Amino acid sequence: MDDVAVPLSDLTRMPAPQQVYAADGTRLATYTWGEPDAPVVVTVHGFASSARDNWVLTGWVRELTKAGYRVLALDQRGHGHSERPHRAEDYSIRTLVTDVESVMDAYLVDDAVYVGYSLGARVGWEVVRDLPQRIGRAVLGGVPDGIPLARLDLDQVRAYIADGTPVADQTTQNYIALTERVPGDDLQALVALAEGMRASGTIDPDPADAPTRPILFATGSKDAIIEGSRALASAAPDGRFFEIPDRNHFNAPGSSAFKAEALRFLAEQ
Repeated sequence: MDDVAVPLSDLTRMPAPQQVYAADGTRLATYTWGEPDAPVVVTVHGFASSARDNWVLTGWVRELTKAGYRVLALDQRGHGHSERPHRAEDYSIRTLVTDVESVMDAYLVDDAVYVGYSLGARVGWEVVRDLPQRIGRAVLGGVPDGIPLARLDLDQVRAYIADGTPVADQTTQNYIALTERVPGDDLQALVALAEGMRASGTIDPDPADAPTRPILFATGSKDAIIEGSRALASAAPDGRFFEIPDRNHFNAPGSSAFKAEALRFLAEQ
């Protein structure tokens, strides 16, 4: 039988978000695709993105469900259809990790694999380390070492929000462009998130306390953080590294090579 073309609108259609309440009462929008009894992949998006932007529009949900997985995704607090606190104290790394645990608990998921990108990969490092009995293996894409979101110039973002002052820093420009590309993103919430993540001033993730589960680290060949990602892969007892060809930090999630390598890795379990 000839393959039937599927309209693009069908490939990018989002289910209605299901609300889950985090431990502190923050509302989190969650989504599922695939058969209810299929193996679960928990997917967590990056900074200034969303479940739709990071996983649906890039084809990840399509490829994961075709491979026989059930996909469980959330819009992290401050993003997408989730609640958007404006206080930095609502965005510690521990809070973001607990949000993922709350979603897994709400869906009664005790055994899953994890796929995260950028901020979602940072969160994933902690989730895999803290919940090895529930996360069998993980794909962590675009995860840098160092102080979280240290490359973002918050003063320039605040001035841009206040009166439209042009942003000079190129990396900060890229983050703002990404934010404005995703419908409904809230720059004030994302500034609070960056402040909350940077508040400790300590290295995170910590290579000295790496997760022990199998992890595929993947970063674009044109991404400035690639060497930090390699270092984290080397620090993980069961880590390996994949260089995503010809991709930078912002377009790596759409790479077909990245998706194919991730699916091979997940199938090893």
